[in-house]
Amino acid sequence: MNRSPYITDAPTVSVIMLKVLLALVPGIMAYVWVYGAGILVTLSLATVTALVTEAAILKIRQRPISPSLADLSAVVTAWLLALALPPLAPWWLVVVGSFFAIAIAKQLYGGLGYNPFNPAMVGYAVLLISFPVIMTKWPAPLMLADAPLSAFDQLKFIFNHALPVGVQLDAVTSATPLDYLKTQLMLKHEVADITQAPIFGQFGAKGGEMVTAGYLLGGLYLVQQRIISWHLPTAFIATLALISLIFNIMDPTHFTNPAFHLMTGASMLCAFFIITDPISGPTTPKGKLYFAAGVAVLTYLIRVYGGYPDGVAFAVLIMNMCVPLIDAYTQPRVFGHKH
Repeated sequence: MNRSPYITDAPTVSVIMLKVLLALVPGIMAYVWVYGAGILVTLSLATVTALVTEAAILKIRQRPISPSLADLSAVVTAWLLALALPPLAPWWLVVVGSFFAIAIAKQLYGGLGYNPFNPAMVGYAVLLISFPVIMTKWPAPLMLADAPLSAFDQLKFIFNHALPVGVQLDAVTSATPLDYLKTQLMLKHEVADITQAPIFGQFGAKGGEMVTAGYLLGGLYLVQQRIISWHLPTAFIATLALISLIFNIMDPTHFTNPAFHLMTGASMLCAFFIITDPISGPTTPKGKLYFAAGVAVLTYLIRVYGGYPDGVAFAVLIMNMCVPLIDAYTQPRVFGHKH
């Protein structure tokens, strides 16, 4: 069939979502290497809960079920939420977060294409506010743990909160670098001394740098495949690097360098997989730059001055509220019009 030269075959939603899932695989592989196979259990629990919840809500709404499940959007939401949770989070925490992300943040607003907020970040924020202690209990990387858990031990811990005989919880958990840094700074220690702790690597979290590199690799794949544009990740990374550099230059004893902020926490996951959500984000090229820059600034401020170690989720949700205004003021000039 003859086509206009300006019309191309756009990929379907399911193809886009599948490529996003594939792009997450390098980060997941690194995650398993650093923290163990427990993350695979969390991913599975989140996926099943998201799909069952989506099917149930669609049944109640008397909407077709198969097309919505087949587009894989619920699976993407489940994976992003699971990767933001502690790898050994109890099973019920994963189920609650996944249910809330799909039922409330997505389907309550009408389903895919209508949600004003990023569903995965809504689910994460609800869990962080409701269960702050559990959400900050991260396992130590296997290479640092006093008693590293096997895959079977991690499975038992997720479902029964049971540890092997003689093993205490402190032996398998540790503070995250962002949390440890904030705590030690409050105790009047300097950055140079704090970062000598074993949990810090060359640039960020020891072991966590591999996970971050995996997300970066997957994100570049999405850019190469034109699943996402360069605007959002570039603006986020550049702004986060710039603001952290400014503070570091002003006071290097209390503010870490840009590499630390880029290679620690959910920075790369945010840059390539979270803020690139096409539904809850802006639609104009200039708007994407403003949106990503705003997320980066808020993320940094929450990390440094806020009550939570990482600020990605709240930064994204705050900027989600600004999207209509951003889109309204960044629309390109209509061809033939002066204003």
